[in-house]
Amino acid sequence: MSIVVGKVLEMFISTSNGRLNKKKLSLDVKGVLEDKYYNKDVQRSVLLATTESYELALSHGIKAEYSALGENILMDYNPYHLEEGQQLQIGDLILEISQHCTLCQSFAKIDAKLPEILKNDRGVFAKVVREGSIHQGDNIYLLTEEKGQ
Repeated sequence: MSIVVGKVLEMFISTSNGRLNKKKLSLDVKGVLEDKYYNKDVQRSVLLATTESYELALSHGIKAEYSALGENILMDYNPYHLEEGQQLQIGDLILEISQHCTLCQSFAKIDAKLPEILKNDRGVFAKVVREGSIHQGDNIYLLTEEKGQ
């Protein structure tokens, strides 16, 4: 069973020349194709973040551009409450939450207060369970187990 919980707003990859905004991402079990972190650590293949993190920073007077948190997928759904093992489906892609993000001290380059502000609200890592492609505007589904199974 699945429930629509949000939409994909923006997508990014990391390259040796910086971050690039993409309209489509292709992913397999090793991560995001074209991303410089592809096949580095499958437990941390995909970084999911919500606009709420950027709004939290802004509420403290810190303006950060989308992708500044290092996310691959920016969504209008807050996944931070999800537990390891829970799954999201986007298009034909299935992601499994693998761990919550560790705090990146490089955020201090944006603002010295940002690492503390976002210590529990940066994002979550996911691994690819079923490969596929996703597009900007795709629905995000939270996959749930049927009761009684």
